[in-house]
Amino acid sequence: MENQASSKSIILNQGLYLGIISVLISLVVYATGNHLQPHWSVSIIGVVLMIVFIIMGMNKFKTNSGGFMSWGQAVKIGVGLTVVSTVIVIIYNQIFANFIEPEFMSQIAAIQEQTWVDQGMSSEQIDSAKSMMEKFQGPVISSAFGLVIAAFIGFIISAIAGAIMKQSAEEQY
Repeated sequence: MENQASSKSIILNQGLYLGIISVLISLVVYATGNHLQPHWSVSIIGVVLMIVFIIMGMNKFKTNSGGFMSWGQAVKIGVGLTVVSTVIVIIYNQIFANFIEPEFMSQIAAIQEQTWVDQGMSSEQIDSAKSMMEKFQGPVISSAFGLVIAAFIGFIISAIAGAIMKQSAEEQY
């Protein structure tokens, strides 16, 4: 039961820190005027931070439980803190798109439409792509999609890190 409580606090704390740092990065990208077309390095930084926080959470749990951690516990910690941080980012994104930059979605749509024109798509293809894009722009669908993708990425990272870091009492002897 003690490990249960400590994994919950680790998930919440590390998820909160990762979420806040992710929001701060988004604010910096916005402040520099790159929010419409952020540099690819912003995505790399986000993934690296996710990896770092997942491993830090696993290390903290392992330390708190006497050096032992199962693969399942590792995955629970990694996916849990990823979901917590993603919920924070989703809340920020809703505040951003509705209050800070209300024209954000229309600006993104215009940039995407220009990209399709530059690629030589016909007007029928562009109209079809726009209607498909509009279906996924709703706050519920985009948030759910983002949460599922983040949880999946968190699972992959956690599964790999957990397989490397797991340690049971049987393995020690």
